Amino acid sequence: MSASPELAPALHRLRSTLARMKAEVELEAEDGKPPNAARLLGDLKDALSLLGAVEAAAYGHAPVLVLDDDERLGELTARALRRIGFDAEARTSFRALRPHEVVVLDLGLVPSLSASERATLQASRPVVLTGATDAASRRLASSLNAREYLLKPAEPADIAAAITQEKGLAEGGT
Repeated sequence: MSASPELAPALHRLRSTLARMKAEVELEAEDGKPPNAARLLGDLKDALSLLGAVEAAAYGHAPVLVLDDDERLGELTARALRRIGFDAEARTSFRALRPHEVVVLDLGLVPSLSASERATLQASRPVVLTGATDAASRRLASSLNAREYLLKPAEPADIAAAITQEKGLAEGGT
């Protein structure tokens, strides 16, 4: 594996954040104070975000947003992706995408999207994960420039493969 040019700066930022956290906890311990939980949680959130940048630079893993109208199914999908190394978040509504974020989309959410959100989704080339097998659903996925069309329930490895591939339905994907 050749290191990407972003890897060294991402590792440096992560190391700096962790070193700062360690120093703050050590100072509080010396002063006999309990650590400030709110600050530590914020620092941990920052560190995890930086770790995601390191992983993206080292392994090419993009963050993943799982959009599903069924909150429980969306969270199960995100949890399965986290277990195999992805930084995955589940939501039942669209939000602004992070840089290079891949969307895993249940087509049931598409009618609730604004034109702007649909355009953003189309540009992101989502992975469609749906129970719909009809031709209209496949056309809808194709109109969203989907990189893959997977039927529920899908294996986490199949979802991961779809996330990391670059071929879209319009270019001959399944």
